[in-house]
Amino acid sequence: MSALTPQQIDALDWDKQLGLIPAVVQDASTLRVLMLGYMDRAALQATLDSGHVTFFSRSKQRLWTKGETSGNFLDLVSMETDCDRDTLLVRAQPHGPTCHLGRESCFPNAPGHPGDALSFLVELDDLVKQRERERPAGSYTTHLFDKGVRSIAQKVGEEGVETALAAVVQDDAALCGEAADLLFHLQVLLRARGLSLGDAVAVLRARHGQPHRGHAPSE
Repeated sequence: MSALTPQQIDALDWDKQLGLIPAVVQDASTLRVLMLGYMDRAALQATLDSGHVTFFSRSKQRLWTKGETSGNFLDLVSMETDCDRDTLLVRAQPHGPTCHLGRESCFPNAPGHPGDALSFLVELDDLVKQRERERPAGSYTTHLFDKGVRSIAQKVGEEGVETALAAVVQDDAALCGEAADLLFHLQVLLRARGLSLGDAVAVLRARHGQPHRGHAPSE
């Protein structure tokens, strides 16, 4: 876990907003913006001590740990300050929906425009995560999770072969269709192993500009 040092905490501009610091929370895996809250010194220290993101509730006038009622905690992964030292960026691992409306994020279209490819992949990853948690009857994704990792892995293999064949002998529409099937089933496989698309992207990000033998570079 990467957190602030005592010197960095003391250097925060606590006086600008009467002892409160805005804290933007991101999903550590997908980097999706989840919510905005405010921390005072006690809330910041409680976050560091407990590992659960904690705020100062301006309406309740007390410390408030996200998930203390719902169980949808935000596990702290890292924390940094902006250039003016008056705002915090908190990366956390969410356990369930962050928004009180039952949504993954308090900003339903974050990140990016809803029509953006990356935004949709994040949205789909959230849906797959929800299906794995809730297992609604009649859902194809539920059926996949119920079959287990081996069966999902076999399906990914089949979709990979079909994608490769489409690239060689079929038209663009068929290739895009098979590629979409492959992406979806890959997301389900990652989730079945307790991972997310963000974990795979993190590997690509780490490799960026540094290709290794046996591994494809990210560009």
